[in-house]
Amino acid sequence: MLGPRRFLPSLSHLQAFEAAARTGSVTTAARELNLTQSAVSRQIKALEDQLEVELFHRERQTIRLTPGGETYAREVRDALRKIGTASMNLRANPHGGTLNLAILPTFGTRWLAPRLPDFLKQNPGITLNLTTRLTVFDFALEPMDAAIHIGSGQWRGAETALLRHEIVVPACSPELAAQYDFKEAADLRRAPLLHITTRPDAWERWLRQHNVPDEHVHGMLFDQFATLAQVARSGLGVALLPVFLIEDELRTGQLVRALPEGEMQSAESYYLAWPHERAAHPPLVAFRDWLLAQTAADR
Repeated sequence: MLGPRRFLPSLSHLQAFEAAARTGSVTTAARELNLTQSAVSRQIKALEDQLEVELFHRERQTIRLTPGGETYAREVRDALRKIGTASMNLRANPHGGTLNLAILPTFGTRWLAPRLPDFLKQNPGITLNLTTRLTVFDFALEPMDAAIHIGSGQWRGAETALLRHEIVVPACSPELAAQYDFKEAADLRRAPLLHITTRPDAWERWLRQHNVPDEHVHGMLFDQFATLAQVARSGLGVALLPVFLIEDELRTGQLVRALPEGEMQSAESYYLAWPHERAAHPPLVAFRDWLLAQTAADR
């Protein structure tokens, strides 16, 4: 339920306040909003009168946010951003049906993107807005309907659905495999090992699983699987890569398994997550049902 009307200032008052708070200048805010300086000052004063709170310290020709004004400015800025996003979504799809989805970069480009035409063909009224994200999402701070992420499936304020587990294999270029002539797991310690920041202990886990000492495992570090796979293709080392993300490279021989055996299930899995309040959002329901059908065989 919305609060009392007195706590719902006009959009023009909030825009004037946010611009002045962000720029630290009424003059700059007026120029940005295409208003006069006095008009911006009046709107800010009207907002303070409505809230019965001082938002700025006024010192001669300068303004400085009060402690309460600083907090209010952050929250107003987020609210205005959400309103702007909602307006753009509505304009893009006047009949509704927009889904704002955060995705992992390599998962999104290599696995999800090639399959999206099928989803859109089945759901022609839905507009998908995709943003890539490596770090964990925060639905309380960002205007997202859902996110695809890897982890335990336990995220605060989110409901989740398991999509798939992750199986990784040591992979490298055919030239590197021939150079080192790998025969058993211990042989990989002689080659450069490539690492990814999101799985910092992956090689240690793999080595322990194959009864190989895991001390002093060093090597180049990357933040995305796409880059890691490209470097491995270039012959710079052996990488632990998810099988489902390098199917094309394995099929064409750009990458080979360093050993015939050597698969390992990662400690974390891929999930679709969404905030509780968006669970019944029709585009999310449609996407969730489609995505779970796409990944059914991988669970």
